[in-house]
Amino acid sequence: MLNLATLLRESAKKNPQKPALVLGDVKISYGELDAFSARFGGGLAKLGVAPGKHVALLLPNVPHFTIAYYGAQYAGAAVVPLNVLLTADEIAYHLEDSDAVALVAWEGFLEQAHAAFLRVDSCKHLIVAKADRADLGAPEGAVNMTALIGGSAPITDLTNRMPDDTAVILYTSGTTGKAKGAELTQFNMFFNALYAQRFLLHMTEATTALATLPLFHSFGQTCIQNAVLSAGGTIVLLPRFDPKTALDLMQAHRVNLFAGVPTMYFALLHYPEASAYDLGLEICISGGSAMPVEVMSAFDAKYGVNILEGYGLSETSPIASFNVLDRPKKAGSIGLPIWGVEFELVDADDKPVTKAGEPGEICIKGHNVMKGYYKKPEANEEAFKGGWFHTGDVATRDEDGYYFIVDRKKDMIIRGGFNVYPREIEEVLYGHPAIAEAAVIGVPHESHGEEVKAVVAFKAGKSASADEIVSYCKEKLAAYKYPRVVEVMEALPKGPTGKILKRELK
Repeated sequence: MLNLATLLRESAKKNPQKPALVLGDVKISYGELDAFSARFGGGLAKLGVAPGKHVALLLPNVPHFTIAYYGAQYAGAAVVPLNVLLTADEIAYHLEDSDAVALVAWEGFLEQAHAAFLRVDSCKHLIVAKADRADLGAPEGAVNMTALIGGSAPITDLTNRMPDDTAVILYTSGTTGKAKGAELTQFNMFFNALYAQRFLLHMTEATTALATLPLFHSFGQTCIQNAVLSAGGTIVLLPRFDPKTALDLMQAHRVNLFAGVPTMYFALLHYPEASAYDLGLEICISGGSAMPVEVMSAFDAKYGVNILEGYGLSETSPIASFNVLDRPKKAGSIGLPIWGVEFELVDADDKPVTKAGEPGEICIKGHNVMKGYYKKPEANEEAFKGGWFHTGDVATRDEDGYYFIVDRKKDMIIRGGFNVYPREIEEVLYGHPAIAEAAVIGVPHESHGEEVKAVVAFKAGKSASADEIVSYCKEKLAAYKYPRVVEVMEALPKGPTGKILKRELK
């Protein structure tokens, strides 16, 4: 038997009184969290949610997410975490595509959740999570999550699940069409969390982590929620990131582990009052998108830490490679494949790239790789060509075996027959003293096929002309690479994790 809820149950047995989750003034102990989860699992069973069924979650970083997540595992159901920014149309698509039989929704998203729920006949139950115990104030037929927990007997024995049974279905961003659900197994999720906890980040009961990465996203779910709870540490929840609140919480709770995306590190680095805080950060990790070397170096120096950058996808649970504590860090590198995982770089003809420094698409094999996209046989055939999972990410490998992301295969610009990788140009742009955020995209061009365009946002009180930015890049890049077009925005569009959304810029 292998059930993801074991991660929580074992920590609760060991230290039931220790705080597991903190949100504002609310502290939930391990014993309480495990009991609530077991009762929620009992409530799902009472509603007729059988083992193997799917339960969708539309919840921010609040205790209800973790309770519903592990409660579903207690009941033997797979979890389908949804991005809380989805519209009613998008929620309905995800419910239908995933065959979810229940939707657990936060009260703040109830309007779109209810509209979507009514459209999908196969989703039988709408469960509403509220911040307090007040009357539900929800549509007729909806179930109050608090009442369901309070009125249900706990599941005392974890439902038997096998290693290859689906634990979580994570939907990809859908940059090339409709989002696809990556089916991650009990073993995928269990082993990835334990590996992060024990071998990558050496978490213990003394670990206190800030959870501002969305828990519905693979990075926050595995590296923070599942890994920290398996270690018996404490998670301080921050539903919406802003640098001041993050710094306040880090100081107040002596947070020693922070996981973020590059835009979060940039915001913390440049927060005007940052120097007034007394922080106890020990380990910082970055993922989600490539970390600009300039930002990493400046943050490390300012806060006396060593940001470890890793790499992975929803389809890989997510950790696939990492810079590790006991080996030298290479700035700009995503590190080495984790234990039991293989990388191979391939060219456009799917032939292995063996020469150091030569770019190729990352292909992955290992215990972390999903069993496939849910109900998408054609997509699976394409993704698993030759038995390797094709990531769509282009990287190089150095003589020491460290990998460096060049760019998304789909983001690559072909200008006049030359391949241009936006990541390389973005690194140069981030070195400009006036630029706070940068993204590079390809735009149609009559003679070159595509032209290189830079979209930038300036630091407070700073500015530069388009010609100045072009000249700056021209000095540092080959003639076919530097941007000919520059657009200035107040801020670049970002997803819920803080990742810059190039598809919106395009």
